[in-house]
Amino acid sequence: MSRADFQRCAELISSSTGLLVAAGAGMGVDSGLPDFRGKEGLWNHYPALGKRGMSFADIANPATFYENPKLAWGFYGHRLNLYRKTIPHQGFEVLREIGSKMRDGMFVFTSNVDGQFQKAGFDPYKICEIHGSIHFMQCMGNCIDDIWRADDFQPKIDDEDCLLLSPMPRCAGCGGIARPNILMFNDWNWNDQRMVRQQQGLDDWLEKVERLLVIELGAGSAIPSARMMGARMKAPTIRINLREPEVSQTGSIGLATTALEGMLGIRQVLQEL
Repeated sequence: MSRADFQRCAELISSSTGLLVAAGAGMGVDSGLPDFRGKEGLWNHYPALGKRGMSFADIANPATFYENPKLAWGFYGHRLNLYRKTIPHQGFEVLREIGSKMRDGMFVFTSNVDGQFQKAGFDPYKICEIHGSIHFMQCMGNCIDDIWRADDFQPKIDDEDCLLLSPMPRCAGCGGIARPNILMFNDWNWNDQRMVRQQQGLDDWLEKVERLLVIELGAGSAIPSARMMGARMKAPTIRINLREPEVSQTGSIGLATTALEGMLGIRQVLQEL
């Protein structure tokens, strides 16, 4: 990357009135969050799953909650604890700074379930979590068609075996097992009410934006939700992606770097204008 690349990013920002942030899993890596790219990436962080030969699609699956709920909540409980203690990296702050100066404001569209944008101080009513959030729960069978916060759940985990040691979270309606309000693989019981409201908020906001800019961060093609969302906007895009920075949209630019390095580089040029 050159200074000219960051200068081009600054020009796109200066000529826009609204910012859509499209964020994938790579956004959290600079905060120390794990990358589950491939079985090896998952197994490095969860050796117990490697011993069982389980892929991400196996463990992130409602079937595992039915067949082995202690294992399923061992995985998600560990992630919940991790996300609660993780401090968002400085790139989040730079994004907030840029969005706060936009006449039409900003909105976040993310495939991440970690709640890091809320933790970093973004307006919770301007975030669309397309796959749900680990900080919310629902009934396994949707008996009460309700979603509730997971704040009272403090999981204790056997890290070696990836098993939940503390009591299982329960649905207040039927007393059955509760699960994260996250869209999993082969998931037909995900309660999407919260996401649908968020999506409507995003659609309403987009209608009011005069000149939209998309900043896409860490959104790869393996799970392409955030990447595809940005592409559908047909707006100038700053794509920050260490592995897949290529862009085809006219007037867009790709930066082959991490989210943190890219945002700090953009901030430096903006401060010099």
